[in-house]
Amino acid sequence: MTKRYPIPNGESRLELRVKNSRFIGRAGYTPSVAEAKAFIERVKTEEPGCTHAVYAFAVGHGDSVTHGMSDAGEPSGTAGRPALAVVKGSGLGDVTVVIIRYFGGTKLGTGGLVKAYTETTQLTLAKLPITEKVERQTVEVVVPYNFYDLLKRLVSNHHGELETENFTTAVTMRLIFTTDDLITFSSALAEATAGQVHCL
Repeated sequence: MTKRYPIPNGESRLELRVKNSRFIGRAGYTPSVAEAKAFIERVKTEEPGCTHAVYAFAVGHGDSVTHGMSDAGEPSGTAGRPALAVVKGSGLGDVTVVIIRYFGGTKLGTGGLVKAYTETTQLTLAKLPITEKVERQTVEVVVPYNFYDLLKRLVSNHHGELETENFTTAVTMRLIFTTDDLITFSSALAEATAGQVHCL
């Protein structure tokens, strides 16, 4: 089955004030751990003078997900862990949330910190525009000219995209499909050409 999962389609920013402390939540699309770290560093530079820059991320989805988090100097378990719990609960993949805190002079206590970081993460993710990531595959098909029109129809019927085509003694086509569509396209192609043409 095609792996489809929700991912950010842009970034969000939110500000929350709790007992004079300012909590600024920032979230964005990060499809790799390197991009998650780059996003965290960018947010730190864009929010200078912050007391803490707590983060939580999920790269990938389902069984093949990498999580990361940091309390960023807050008491252990009061910041990164609650933020990550919200990220995990959101069902989103390829997402990083950074919560910047500007200390307002009043200590919030353990419970207060957990609540503030949880709420900021929830509200930041709620503002995030979402799209769907679909796993896609590229294949090559070499087809004799007499099958060319047939192949074009099959590609269209199975929601394929034509990336390139090269006309020599035969036609070589590079095609892009979702994983599900590729399975049905391959079997339809074999059937329509009596097994003479296959995906490479």
